[in-house]
Amino acid sequence: MDLSNNTRKVLLVSSGLSPQVVTETLYALSMSPDDPWIPTEIHLITTQEGREIARHSLLNPEYGQFYRLVREYNLPKISFSMNNVHVIRNTKGEALSDICSEIDNQGCADTMVNIVREMTSDPESALHVSIAGGRKTMGYYLGYALSLYGRPQDKLSHVLVSRPYESHPEFFYPTRKSRLIHTRGERARTYDTREAKVSLAEIPFVRLRDGLPLSLQKGSSSFSLTVKAAQNILSGAELILDLENRVISISGEIIEDIAPAELAFYSWMARRCLD
Repeated sequence: MDLSNNTRKVLLVSSGLSPQVVTETLYALSMSPDDPWIPTEIHLITTQEGREIARHSLLNPEYGQFYRLVREYNLPKISFSMNNVHVIRNTKGEALSDICSEIDNQGCADTMVNIVREMTSDPESALHVSIAGGRKTMGYYLGYALSLYGRPQDKLSHVLVSRPYESHPEFFYPTRKSRLIHTRGERARTYDTREAKVSLAEIPFVRLRDGLPLSLQKGSSSFSLTVKAAQNILSGAELILDLENRVISISGEIIEDIAPAELAFYSWMARRCLD
């Protein structure tokens, strides 16, 4: 599919305490020899502690690695600031420094699904989601959220970095000029970041968006409620007619104050299906 007509190209990344995944993914996308894709904006989902690390290591105007990458490879202007760094919150609305409990996991899931829903609501946008960073649950929820709301133009990937640069705290992307970094311990060695290899593994995913109720596509909802709606797509819709209160429930979506004539018609149709 030709995505060149999408005027808004969004890179969405999850990370914990290693924000290198942002610059690694940006490098791999923009330097791809086959199909380079340069985002117009970048968004990062992380913890409270991860936010502060990103502030200093990526977004410091003087030495931030994001700005260094953009300058070094002459990339066009990309919108990425602290306003684009989204902190995961639990169900009480409290910012999380880590994901340690059930309530933290629920908040993480809700954060992911609501951000992805919002970013896929713009028909002029194309979303590229990277799930390489952060705890495994973060990647799982973010990938699942894209499966729920992803469109044909949206993609999911995992960044691959060659050893020993993978997880090295001083490595952010392959540099054009020689830059030496060092490993520690008994087998300490020196490596040149110019020699690093970074690529993307695209991950196929099932798109369930078209089967979700419009209320879930446009409004805010919890992760669990959205998953339940998606399950109804696969298992078949459930229709409940409450004749006394004039309410219809369709796979959990409530429609109230149904006119008596309409309610009678729906009841008649439902009975015909059961007969």
